[in-house]
Parts: sequence; structure tokens; C-alpha cells
Amino acid sequence: MHEAILQGTPPQQRRAIAKAITLLESTRADHRLQADELLTALLPHTGKSFRLGISGVPGVGKSTFIEALGLYLIAQGHRVAVLTIDPSSTVSGGSILGDKTRMERLSVHEHAYIRPSPSSGTLGGVAEKTREAMLVCEAAGYDVVIVETVGVGQSETAVANMTDMFVLMQLPNAGDDLQAIKKGVMELADLVVINKADIDPNAATRARAQITSSLRLLGLHGNPQHMHHDEKIWHPQVIQLSALQGQGVDTFWAAVLQFRSLQLDSGRFGARRQQQSLAWMWERIDAGLKQAFREHPQVNQLLPQFTKQVLEGRMAASTAARNMLLAQVNRA
Repeated sequence: MHEAILQGTPPQQRRAIAKAITLLESTRADHRLQADELLTALLPHTGKSFRLGISGVPGVGKSTFIEALGLYLIAQGHRVAVLTIDPSSTVSGGSILGDKTRMERLSVHEHAYIRPSPSSGTLGGVAEKTREAMLVCEAAGYDVVIVETVGVGQSETAVANMTDMFVLMQLPNAGDDLQAIKKGVMELADLVVINKADIDPNAATRARAQITSSLRLLGLHGNPQHMHHDEKIWHPQVIQLSALQGQGVDTFWAAVLQFRSLQLDSGRFGARRQQQSLAWMWERIDAGLKQAFREHPQVNQLLPQFTKQVLEGRMAASTAARNMLLAQVNRA
């Protein structure tokens, strides 16, 4: 499979990528072993893309913007992969939003690959295997990988921790003046995009001024990597555009290239990726330990009686958890 991903014809490569990501998303133990072998074979061919995370509340126009950006980048000679993370249906477990169907032109382009994945209940709405899917796309030669998240809860933090640049999209009229700037997610944003600026240009201008002011405040008193006195460090910017009209996409990409250049020159680009790799390793360790705990015979033996006591109010949930953990450790 890895040969088709690396050197296959476009149709063969697309099929191989789809099969590889499906393999990565499988929960079967034998599939996991195959997936690990595949990732090991692909790893030398990864790391050459630019990873762009995009988040924003539902309705802000993420899909429209990503399609406009993807078509613009393809015209510039890039190959674009889009990993869209949808909320999962509680009935079927599948994706709800169906972003791929809303990127009609980009989804059929031979130089683009779009993969919608259900969040499967993962905290923050980020698919568990998104990082691995990203590596597959990089090995296939896609030099720009875009990760679009649900835009609710902790998803912003998760996406910021797996991409080179995190973009937050906002609406011109998001509510009161503080609504757009009071969330801690602003501290994560490398670039803020005010979309649909064509609908109300005055509101977009006001929003841009308010968010720029808040970012400057966060730079002075918050994240030390955004200090404004150092011109060699990227300072988060705010731009306004209209994805539907295709206006401002070139300005956006120019800001991305400026960010990438500054990060590479300062060494922060590589350091950020190293930190993300280590964080990913520990995240997988945590997930593996949790799964192993659930499958442990001792846990399966104790779980029914502790569950009964918690449901009947005879034991605190925290006490039950601690007792099961201690029982497994003592018998290990």
C-alpha cells in the first residue's frame, strides 16, 4: 500500500490514501499492527508540508473559505489535503456536517484530497487519528495540509497542538464587543480572520480593531512568544475577507508565508513540531493505558460491584475509581 501512496498514479494514490486512513481509524488489534508498519514505512517521506489549522464557530464559513483557499493554492502550484473533523452522530457514529459535499469544486480537483472524519466522541471534536492521517497525506506529496475542526469546546487547543499555524475565523457581528475577544482561544490564534466582511464592512472594521487591540494586550501580558517589542517574532494579525466573493484570500496566504518565514528563521518551526510529536506520544500512551485498564480481567471482575455501589449512592465515584486503580496496581 505504501508504494501506491508514494509513487502511484493519481487514481491509485487516492484509493491507497483512503484505504490507509481507514486502516488507521480501525480499532482492531491486527489492523493497528498493520497501521504501525505503514506509518514506519511512510515516516521518512513526511514532514515537508505546511500544516494549517482552521477553527471557528459553526456558520462562520470555514468550508467556503477552505474551498476558496484550496483552489487558490492549487492555482499557485500546490497540492492540498483537507482533513475535516465533523461531530459524530449518536445514532450511526458517522459525520454530521458533511463538509466534503459543501466543497463541490475542490473535492473533485485532481490536486486536492478531502477526508471528512467523525470525531467519534474524542474530546474537543478532533478525530483521534487526525495526526496519522496528516502523515499519510504528507507522504503522498500534499504540501499543504489543512485541518478543519468543529469549532466548539477544546477542539481549538487540540488543533493548535498538531499544526504549524492556527487560524481562528470570526464573524463581523458576533455579539457584544467582548464576545469576540473574551475567549481564551485568542491566546492560541496565530492569525484571526474576519469572514463575510462584504455583508457589513463597517462591522468588520470595528471587529478588526477590537480584536487587534485584544491581541496586542495578550501579547504584552500573555503569551511570551507574542511579545510585540521583538520584530523577529511573529505577532498575531487580524485580516478581513470574503470567502464567498473570493476577496482577501491572497492577503491571507501572504500572511501565512510571512509567518512561516519568521518561524523558520527563528527555529520555532522545528521546535514546535518536536514538542507536538512528544505530546502526541504521551497522548497515545494515555489512551493505550486507558484501553488496557478497561480490558484488564481484574477490572472486569470488580467493575460490576463498584458500578452498583456508585449507582445506589453507597460509594463516591472517585472512591470507586481509586479502589479499582489500586486493586490493579497491587495485583500487577
